[in-house]
Amino acid sequence: MKNNNFQHPSKDIVESKGTILRGKTICLCLTGSVAVISSPIVARELMRLGAEVICVMSKAATELINPALMEWATGNKVITNLTGAVEHVYLAGDRPKTVGKADMILICPATANTISKLSCGIDDTPVTTVSTTAFGSSIPIVIVPAMHESMYKHPILKENENKLREYGVEILRPRISEGKAKIARIDDIIDRVIDILVAKKDYEGKKVLITAGPTREAIDSVRFVSNKSSGKMGIEIAKEAAARGAEVILIAGECRAKLPEYIETIHVISTDDFIKAVKDEISYKNYDIFISAAAISDYKPIECIDGKISSDNVEEIHLNMKLTPKIINVARKKDYNLFIVAFKAETNVSRSELINKAYNRLIKSEVDLIIANDIGREDIGFSSKYNEVYILDKKKHITHVERNTKRYIASRILDVVLEAEKTEKSKSN
Repeated sequence: MKNNNFQHPSKDIVESKGTILRGKTICLCLTGSVAVISSPIVARELMRLGAEVICVMSKAATELINPALMEWATGNKVITNLTGAVEHVYLAGDRPKTVGKADMILICPATANTISKLSCGIDDTPVTTVSTTAFGSSIPIVIVPAMHESMYKHPILKENENKLREYGVEILRPRISEGKAKIARIDDIIDRVIDILVAKKDYEGKKVLITAGPTREAIDSVRFVSNKSSGKMGIEIAKEAAARGAEVILIAGECRAKLPEYIETIHVISTDDFIKAVKDEISYKNYDIFISAAAISDYKPIECIDGKISSDNVEEIHLNMKLTPKIINVARKKDYNLFIVAFKAETNVSRSELINKAYNRLIKSEVDLIIANDIGREDIGFSSKYNEVYILDKKKHITHVERNTKRYIASRILDVVLEAEKTEKSKSN
């Protein structure tokens, strides 16, 4: 006899990490890649943020893990066959939003076989049929590939991926390692789900260039001068911009924070590298916005010694340093119409001093907005997950964003940037 008061033990974890996905139903589709062993973790992370997860498995997936594992992970019956109950229509059909209808189809992992079938409209598994039904009802589809690297490089697979992208399918880049195209990091998968289901799309059509992280200026072949920047603030801005529909290029130094693999990233090391990358991007692509969040060294050694300075023979090293170019000045010279957002970091200064120094830099460098923060505070410094900023415009209007997570700060920064950029455009028209 059915116990109506029974709640599956797996439901106990729902919203244990937040409510951002509350009310969202995600259809997690599994195909025959060994990366399917990560699927229970993906499911439970989504549930911890409030999502309901319903799992659909291809026959090949059931031969790798037992459907009972996914029922345990999600607390819901797993769909392994389509029956007279027309499960694909129930989950993804073109009907009003009701209990059980999916808000997203997440194919994770996706094999080369499944990707190619979807691009050709072939339905011969529960996964492909549910996905095809979602195409017809405009439910977002996210594909997370996982396969051998040689399979991923197949030119026809690339064509099929591009074809799916043209139809609005999101495909996360795999991690290429050890001859494998490995499943994207779980954090990145969860980020993109949130981005698609929750974030507003007010940056669609915008091309945004962002810098993040520290520079390293060489002393000799093994030693360098750097700073404590983790790159977290710039990375969170890049993630937020991508979530809101922007086409984002991230130029990143040696960041301690994880770089999102779904964002196209140019890897650099020194100030000169940053400047060259920014010059090249601005010269050859028509960007709308440049956000310079990287902690660029103000000084660098005048010369780099070849080889390693021996501590056996040298007791003291005296470094002669020289001033480096301001990357925002370089950007402004390359494109006078580009909307530029600068950062100004100070340590242990009063609010008024912080704001004045930032405003002076804004005027001197002819940028459109500048973001000031006190990196001397331990609770919002380089290594912290939090920040507190003051956003200044040309009229010295100040937007104060109180201490919060760097992702929230990124969201508020982009709100102000978008409004200010619209105002500047209206003036020039």
